[in-house]
Amino acid sequence: MTGLRPAWPLAVTATGTALCMSVLAGWQRGGTLPERVVWIAIGVVLVVSAHLLPAIVRDASVMVRLIGAVLWGACMVTACIGHATFFVLAQQHAGAARAATVTADPDRPAVSPPILAPVMEERASIAHELALAKAQRCSRNCGWLNVRRITLAAKLDALEAQANDIRRQDVHRDRATVRRDALLADPIASRLAALPGLTPARIDLLLGLGFAAVLEGVACLLWTVALRPPSLPAPVPAVTSPAVASIASVTAVTQHAVTDGTGTMPDGHAPHDDPVAPLPSHTLPGDDLSQLVRDIEAGRLRPTVSGIRRHLNCSQARAAALRRELSELSATP
Repeated sequence: MTGLRPAWPLAVTATGTALCMSVLAGWQRGGTLPERVVWIAIGVVLVVSAHLLPAIVRDASVMVRLIGAVLWGACMVTACIGHATFFVLAQQHAGAARAATVTADPDRPAVSPPILAPVMEERASIAHELALAKAQRCSRNCGWLNVRRITLAAKLDALEAQANDIRRQDVHRDRATVRRDALLADPIASRLAALPGLTPARIDLLLGLGFAAVLEGVACLLWTVALRPPSLPAPVPAVTSPAVASIASVTAVTQHAVTDGTGTMPDGHAPHDDPVAPLPSHTLPGDDLSQLVRDIEAGRLRPTVSGIRRHLNCSQARAAALRRELSELSATP
């Protein structure tokens, strides 16, 4: 059981992490509060079932184990999809937070960007008027024509400068868009997207499914180990001292040797109780009882009432009492 203790905190941690992800994924999937509650309940049931089914049906019948294996596979797939939803949404939120740090132009106010097309149309119109003014001929007092030409040329230069500024803003905005797009994707996914046939969105999904499968597999293994029934300890052989073993052997041999076919003793007395079980001699109370144990060990005494009476030259009642004491001591663990 000591080897199973580290599996418990790991299993609880893995299941708790999976449940947290299922709760967050269910909350983000649902629209209204009842829908979110139902999604969360479904995710919790699927995660707990996926983690505990292998340990629960381990000792069941073959049919139950087959059904449990099918249901476990379904629970694993659905739980992994729920976890992948969490990973993908979490990556989207993280990418949006990273992209929010990039601005189109930190030196300009946050207003709608100017459009280049109207400026270019106005510039073309001014350029046309300037060309007409330059083509005009005058014979006298041409000052007004020169003023018009200079004015149109200035307007044309202003529009050209405005167009160039709009172009610079568009370039800066395009670069910022590229940076935001790069930050929206996971750093690993954006680099793996360079492989043929892969996109950052597809890589995010595959990574989420991979993380979910590893988490679910580890949790199932940990719960299978943690809920394993403890193995029974190996039986410890009883240690019997030579003196106690000799008492038991002498008692058993005497019990069989002195009985005849009718079950009576040669002296006419019926056998009393079972043979005395082995007991250490230092636990025996009384001098007579200690002497009986030593004589039985030396083989000079049969552990019967008649044998004790003849050996100690005592009354029948005293011999029966000593025999009962031997029986009581033999029954003491």
